[in-house]
Amino acid sequence: MADRFGSFGEGSCLAFPTGALFGERWIRIGRDTLVGPHVSISAGMVPGQQMVTDPVVRIGDRCMIGRGSHIVGHFDLEIGDDVHTGPYVYITDQNHGYENPDEVVHTQWPSDVPVHIGTGSWLGTGVVILPGTELGRNVVVGAGAVVRGVFPDHSVIAGVPARVVRRYVPGSGWVRGAAADPEASEGTAVGTGSPDPRSGARNGADPFPTPVGTSDPSDAALTGGPGFPRP
Repeated sequence: MADRFGSFGEGSCLAFPTGALFGERWIRIGRDTLVGPHVSISAGMVPGQQMVTDPVVRIGDRCMIGRGSHIVGHFDLEIGDDVHTGPYVYITDQNHGYENPDEVVHTQWPSDVPVHIGTGSWLGTGVVILPGTELGRNVVVGAGAVVRGVFPDHSVIAGVPARVVRRYVPGSGWVRGAAADPEASEGTAVGTGSPDPRSGARNGADPFPTPVGTSDPSDAALTGGPGFPRP
């Protein structure tokens, strides 16, 4: 099966049973990467489709993709090295168009916007990564978050839509609120404040107060546990 991929690194493994796999020619998987059972990875809408970019999907070295996840690429979807996910994560670089109110959504032309998941990041259970998302290095995404936009290195993001709840700032340590993003503008959510998902709109507010029974907002964000193996 490995020879069907654009490249398939030494020591990497697809756990059995696999999910849907097609467009393997445009998919590259790095070294020592473990893809859990029932994970679907695809390039294009249908098997045999000729793609305009190569690779369409790239998964780096030493990654671990949790069971039941879907990685659905159409143009440019990159997962960096040492990225781990919980189960049932959905990542795509394509979305349906809906601009014409007189036409049903599924017949409107879709839009493709590149996705980049930074090296060393962790995506909790049930995270959804939408087109245009750019995660920096070592970003933690809380379970169930719906992510769209640009997020800085060493940040913890959570919620629907996802927003920064903590960030590591050299010389200051871990900070919250406005201090988590010096470029923030009051009242604009990180990654959600602009119609352009690659614009990197920023937020100074802290929309996630410390939950009752926890010592820190990141405690709530880091739910979901390890992604693989998982019953």
